[in-house]
Amino acid sequence: MDAFSELIRVFRLKVTIYHNAKVCGDWLIREHSQSNTCFHMATLGACELEVPGHLSCILNAGDLVIFPRELPHKMVPVGQQVGPQQHKKYSAPGSGVGMLCGQVMFEHSGSQKLLGVLPPVFVVSNSSQTPWLKHLLDLILEESFHPTSASDEIVDRLSELLFTYALRDYFIHNPQEPGILALYGHPKLSKVIQAIHQQPNYPWTLEALASSANQSRSTFAETFKRACGWTAMQYVTWWRMQLAWSKLRSGESVAEVSEAVGYNSEASFSRAFSKEFSVSAGKVRRHQD
Repeated sequence: MDAFSELIRVFRLKVTIYHNAKVCGDWLIREHSQSNTCFHMATLGACELEVPGHLSCILNAGDLVIFPRELPHKMVPVGQQVGPQQHKKYSAPGSGVGMLCGQVMFEHSGSQKLLGVLPPVFVVSNSSQTPWLKHLLDLILEESFHPTSASDEIVDRLSELLFTYALRDYFIHNPQEPGILALYGHPKLSKVIQAIHQQPNYPWTLEALASSANQSRSTFAETFKRACGWTAMQYVTWWRMQLAWSKLRSGESVAEVSEAVGYNSEASFSRAFSKEFSVSAGKVRRHQD
């Protein structure tokens, strides 16, 4: 499993759709729940999106806007419309703009580091450069126009793919922006991150990591800090703690997890875990799902 896939698996992404309908009339949609992670996708037609202080644009069918932490914003139809605002099934007669809106949740508190390196809002356009958007849009529309058993669940799962694709698309096309996402597509550092994820219990040192990147110790340290903002050993500790949280929540003992993430001493592991999450490893395990 590549490092980015492992990150998404450990953080346990879940999407709940709170709006999937055709909006008709002179309509206006505002923010749903400020500070929560969410997205909107125009599925039919087009609408105007305004995020004060950030952007104003047209969302065409298939365009996706991501809010790592929802900001005040509004969406309105393109051009003047008449009649009261109505939310109808996709199959209902008449024109309207299809809007898919979802809330994104992570079951892992470490996800805040991931969300923190993203811009306040960003748009992924439906184009030849993002074929995944069209494919997923087609599947979502099929379930929306012809809902049957489990359609709501299927749209939720398709929306999780939307968000995951959007994250990957962002770090691929913005490699110059520092943060943990920059590491996963970095030409020199991605294989180092892969090695850390594959062997979290290995006694990693700066020398060993630099060797994995085929760089000198000083060049590697500088490259890593410039790309991520952290030192390489800070990332090693951070990843071990994220993995530890996931393992504890799945029911593994503190002793088992301590060894699995490279700590010879349960006490030193517990100190590092409490420093990272401000809660004890034992308490996290006792509150497992």
